[in-house]
Amino acid sequence: MSEPIITVILTRVEAILEEMIREEIRLVSHVQKDVDNLTRTFKSLKALLLDAEKQQVKDEAVKVWLDNLKDVSYDADDVLFEWLTAINKSKNDLEAEESSSSIYQKVHFFFTLPCSGVRKVALRRDIALKIKEINQRLGLIAVDKDRYKLNPLEGSDGLDRLKAASYVVESDIRGRDVNKDTLVRKMLSDKNKKKTLNVTSIVGLGGMGKTALAGLVYKSSDVYEHFDMRIWVCVSEPFDEMRVAKAIVEHIEGEALYVFELETVLHQLRNHIAGQRYLLVLDDVWTGECRKWEQIFNSLRAGAAGSVILVTTRHEMVAKTMGSSYELLLGELSEEDSWLLFSENAFSGRRKEQCEELEDVGRELARKCKGLPLVLKTIGGLMRFKTSLQDWQEILSSEFWTLEGAEKELLPPFMLSYYDLPSPLKQCFSFCAYFPKDQKIDADNLIKLWMAQGYIKSTEFEEIEATGQKYLQNLAMRSFFQELEKDKDGTTILRFKIHDMVHDFAQYLTKNECSLIEVNGDLVRKMESSPRSVRHLTLIRSEDAHFPTSIPNVEKLHSFWVQCFYDCPPILSKVDTVEPDLFCRLSRVKALDLSRNRLEELPKEVGKLMSLKYLNLSNNPLWELPEILGELYNLQTLNLSSCDRLKKLPQRIRKLVNLRHLIIDKTNSLKALPKGIGNLNSLQTLSKFIIISRENNGEEVACRIADLNRLNKLRGHLKVEGLGYADDAEEARKAEMHEKTHLSGLHLDFSPITQPCSRKDEVIEALRVHTNLQVLQISSYGGTKFPTWIMNLSNMRELSLQDCLNCTNLPPLGRLPSLVILYIEGMQNLKFIGPEFLGLPVDGNSTFNGGARLQGTSFPKLKKLKISNMKSWEEWDILNGGSFDENVKVMPCLKFLKLDHCGNLKTLPQHLLPDVTLLLKLRIKNCTLLKEQIEKNGEKWSSKLSRIAKVSIS
Repeated sequence: MSEPIITVILTRVEAILEEMIREEIRLVSHVQKDVDNLTRTFKSLKALLLDAEKQQVKDEAVKVWLDNLKDVSYDADDVLFEWLTAINKSKNDLEAEESSSSIYQKVHFFFTLPCSGVRKVALRRDIALKIKEINQRLGLIAVDKDRYKLNPLEGSDGLDRLKAASYVVESDIRGRDVNKDTLVRKMLSDKNKKKTLNVTSIVGLGGMGKTALAGLVYKSSDVYEHFDMRIWVCVSEPFDEMRVAKAIVEHIEGEALYVFELETVLHQLRNHIAGQRYLLVLDDVWTGECRKWEQIFNSLRAGAAGSVILVTTRHEMVAKTMGSSYELLLGELSEEDSWLLFSENAFSGRRKEQCEELEDVGRELARKCKGLPLVLKTIGGLMRFKTSLQDWQEILSSEFWTLEGAEKELLPPFMLSYYDLPSPLKQCFSFCAYFPKDQKIDADNLIKLWMAQGYIKSTEFEEIEATGQKYLQNLAMRSFFQELEKDKDGTTILRFKIHDMVHDFAQYLTKNECSLIEVNGDLVRKMESSPRSVRHLTLIRSEDAHFPTSIPNVEKLHSFWVQCFYDCPPILSKVDTVEPDLFCRLSRVKALDLSRNRLEELPKEVGKLMSLKYLNLSNNPLWELPEILGELYNLQTLNLSSCDRLKKLPQRIRKLVNLRHLIIDKTNSLKALPKGIGNLNSLQTLSKFIIISRENNGEEVACRIADLNRLNKLRGHLKVEGLGYADDAEEARKAEMHEKTHLSGLHLDFSPITQPCSRKDEVIEALRVHTNLQVLQISSYGGTKFPTWIMNLSNMRELSLQDCLNCTNLPPLGRLPSLVILYIEGMQNLKFIGPEFLGLPVDGNSTFNGGARLQGTSFPKLKKLKISNMKSWEEWDILNGGSFDENVKVMPCLKFLKLDHCGNLKTLPQHLLPDVTLLLKLRIKNCTLLKEQIEKNGEKWSSKLSRIAKVSIS
C-alpha cells in the first residue's frame, strides 16, 4: 500500500519547510527546486494509486510498477526522516545547551537549523544528493505510468467512520451443533473410556471453522465434567517437539517452564497427567510423521483410561498417521446456516426495514461465500459498513469475485474487505505479516509498532495510542482478527490471533516487504535470495541456534525482530552477543526487537540508530546499557521488562524527549532512576518510579519523590518504590499525585520503614490521588492510620492493603461504591474487625453497643475478599451488639472468600453467610481456631456451607 507512505512523505516535507520558515532560513535554490519537484510528483502519483492497486491483481506489469513506486517512496521517507530528525535534534540540543549555559551563540549554515562542525555540513550535502537521486528515479516511474492508462480515483481515509464504529462481539458459530454433538459423543463413548489414549480428528480446508468447532467441544459442559484436565496447544509449522511438549506442561502449570532438555519436560508431563483423564487439543497440526510425535505420545499414555487427543488439521493423511479412531470431515455450511452467519455480521445494529431492503442482495452475497465460515464473517464484516442498496450491489458485481489464486475461494472476499479499509488501516493490517503464524499478538505492543512505523494518523483531540486501539477494533469488526481477549470492561482488546488464511493473505500483500526466515545454516543464502525491497524482517531462532553473526541485506530494514523464546531468567553460561557491525548497517530501522536473546551486553553502536522509535530488550540478562542510548532522539518505546540483572539506566536517558513508554517492570536489581526521567513529560508508561535515600543520592543524580511532579501524562499502572525514604509531607506533596488523572492503577510501596509512624501518616496523606484511580495497593506502610483520601476513590475497583504492620483499624471500606476486589494481608497488629468496617449508617437514636440498627448496603459490588497472614486477628463481628435493619445488605455480590493464616480467628460473622447466598467459593486455610469451631458446630454450619459450590477447609 503506497498511499499512506506518500501521505507521510508529503507531511514530512511540510514539517521541514515550516521549520525553515519559522527559523527564517532559506534553502539553497537547487535544493528548493528538488524538494518542490519531489512534492509535485508524489502528489500527482498519489491520485492514481487506488486504480493501480486494483489493476495490479490481474496485471503483473502494474504490480511491478507499484512495487518500484513503493520502493522509492520508502527511500524518500528515509531521507526526509533523517533530515527532519537532524533538524529537531539539533534544535533540542541547542535549547538544552541554552538552558544550561548563560553563553549561547547561534550559528546558521547551509540549508537547515543551527549546528556545528564539518561532519554536519557533509550530512546536509549528503541529504541534498539523496533527494536529487530520488527525483531522478521518481521521474522515470512517473513517465512509465502513462502506458497503464491509470485513472485518478478518490478514496477516503475513513477516520470519521472509525470514530463512530462501535465494537460488536463476534457472532456465535452457526451450523456446527450436530458436528459438536457427534464429536462429544465419540470422545465420551464407552469404547474410548476403556482405552488409555484416543485420538479424534477434525479435518477440513482453511477457513472451514476447525478451530472454532474444537473450541465448542472444549468448552462444552459434558466435556468439562468428564475430564480431570483440559489442555489446548497450537502446533502449527515448523513442528518442534520441544516447543509442543513445553506448551503442554506450561498450560497445565500456568507459567513458563525453565528447562532445556526434552526428557526433563516429558518427565514433568508424565508426572502431571499420571492417573488423570485429560483432553488435549492439538490445533492446526501439519506434521503427521510418527517418528516426530513418538516421544510425546509415549509420555501422554501416562494419563488415565479415557483420555482423548483432539486434532485439527487440513490434511486427512495427518489424521490417519496420528492414529485417529474417528475423523470428522468438516464440510461447507448449509445455505440457511450460511445466511444466518452472514446476516448476524452484516445486519448488526440495522433497522428492520433496512434489513428487509438489503436481504435479497445479502442472500446472493452469502451464496458467493460457498459455505465457508471465515469468508461469511469477512464479507459480513465488510457489509456492516455499507449503508445503501447501491453499495451492496456494487460489492455483489465486483470483478474481484472472478479472481483466482492458490486459495481462490478466499482471495476475492479478502480483497474486497482489504480495499474497503480506510487508507491508514491497510498498512496496519498488512504489517501483521511481520508476525509468525498462530501467534497470540499483544495488542498494546502492536500499537507501539504501528506508531514506530508512522502508520497511525494522530489528531490533536486524541492520544495516538487511543487511535491505535480504534484501528484494532475496526479490523476486528471486519473479522481480520479472531480469538479476541479483552479487558474486564470488555472495551479494550488485549490480545488476539490472526487466522492462518488471513495471515497468508497479509503475506500475499507484502511478499516483497515482509519476510519471515528461520535461522539455520542457510540464513545467508536465504537473505541474499530474498527481495532487496524487504523492509520488515523477522528471523525465527530455534533454541539450538546461535544469534546470527552474518546477516546480509539489512540496510533498508524498517523493522527487525530476532524472535526467540529462550527462558528467562537465562543461564549466563549461554549468553549471546550482537556484532557491532549489525547496528552500523541498520541505520534506517525504526523498530528493533531483540527480546529473549540472552544478550548480556548491548554494543555502543546502538547509538547510530537515529531512526529508531521502538526498542525491545526485554527478558535479557543485561547488566547495564550504554550511555549513547540517550542519543536516540526519536525513541518512543523502550522495553526493559524482566531484565532482572539490570542495575542502572543511562544518565543521558533524560535526552529522550520523545519517549512515551518506559517499561521496567520485573527489574529487581534496578534500585534507582536517573534524575532526568522527571523531565520526560511525554511519558505515558512508567512501570515503576524508584526513590532512594538522600544519603545515597550523592550529587542528586537519582530521583526523589518530588521528581514525579511533571509526569502528568502517565497512564496504566505505576509502582512507586522506596517511599520509606520520603523525608516529609511537603516533599511528598510536590509529587502532585492528584494531577495524574490518567493513571488507572497505583502501588505505593513504603519499604524500607525508616521514619517514625507519625511522619509516615503525614507523607501518605500528602500523596492524595485522583478519584479516577481504579486499582490501589499500599504495601509496607509504617504509619498507624490509613489516608482519609481512600474514601474519596469512588471509582476504585480493587484495593490491596499489604504488610501495614502498625495499623490497628480498617477504614469504613464498605462505603466504596465500586470496590470489586479487596485484599488485606499482614496487618499484624489488627485484633478486631467490627461494624465500622462496613461503613453503614447507624440509626441516629442508638449506638453500636446499645443495640444500634445498621441500615443500607455495605460493599455493594464486592465479589472477591481475601484476608491472610493476620496472626493477631481474633474477632470479626459485624454487629458488635447491634442489629440489622431488615433491608440491610452486606456484601450482596460476594462470590469468593479466602481466609489464610489467620490462626487466632474464632468464627465468621453469621450475616456474612446468609441462607441464600451467591458465594461460589469458600477457602479457609491454616485458620486453626476457626476450623475447630466449624467442626465442633457441624450441624450449625452444614446448611450454610452446603449452599456454596466449592468449599475447602484445611
